[in-house]
Amino acid sequence: MRISYFGLPLGAALLLGSGANLVTIALGHPDALGARRVRRCATGLVMDKPSLDDPAVVARIATAKPDAILSWFWPKRIPPTVLSLAPRGAFGVHPSLLPRHRGGDPYFHALLAGDAETGVTLHRLEAEYDTGAIVDAIRVPILDGENAWQLARRMDRPSLRLLLGCADRLAHGELLEGVPQDDALATPADPPSEDDLALDWDRDATHLVRLCRAAAPSPGAIAQLGETLVAVLSARAVASAPVVLEPGEAFFEGGLVHVRTGDGGALALDHVRIEETEDESAAVEVGQELRGAAIARLVPRV
Repeated sequence: MRISYFGLPLGAALLLGSGANLVTIALGHPDALGARRVRRCATGLVMDKPSLDDPAVVARIATAKPDAILSWFWPKRIPPTVLSLAPRGAFGVHPSLLPRHRGGDPYFHALLAGDAETGVTLHRLEAEYDTGAIVDAIRVPILDGENAWQLARRMDRPSLRLLLGCADRLAHGELLEGVPQDDALATPADPPSEDDLALDWDRDATHLVRLCRAAAPSPGAIAQLGETLVAVLSARAVASAPVVLEPGEAFFEGGLVHVRTGDGGALALDHVRIEETEDESAAVEVGQELRGAAIARLVPRV
């Protein structure tokens, strides 16, 4: 089974270690974990960030005569001209339970939606992102309090398990046609815009906590504290707030800054990153991270 691989070095390294016959290796992030090992084990096969629209690159892949294409976090769409080079099919692993959360940031959308679980899906690659027939999937529970980065890290192992299993199943002659997706169940998962990241204090505290988790640690959920723009990286919902306050107004309790939310509760800010400040006298630096009571100095006392 001759395989052309596209994606992060770690996927290629594990495939090589399992005995898979990789005939070309395209690395989207050439300096990521595992790159040195791949170059050492696959001399002459590696292409760093190749343009798949370049006829010379396509010709090189075609000359290698791949039976199948495997992709693990390749950063761009693989064009049909390349997909058609593999008679046994092209396969990728997406970090959601397709067709739910199709798109570039399924972690953000799974957390923001309050999903109890997500997962990884092995699917056939088509011209349109994340639309191909589903071959296999592994369900992954979402843990209380975890952020997008933590969720993404936990999903690496099951997604690599599907990738290695795909190579093994192809080598044993399975066709892996898959089951077509139900487009009626599809939900988009595009990377969030600046508006999507803004904390709307008229919303309920539970939603705002989900947004903070979904956007952490980068880019973070954005809020204005006094004259300082911050990214809120960690926050907790509090059941009640002083009734005299309006949504968006801050108060202090237990040494922490709390912000009144639209449901009568509040958001207790545990961890923020300073993005910019208009107060030249403030002892803060852009990019500085503050935890707990230290956040209080960003909010003017009344």
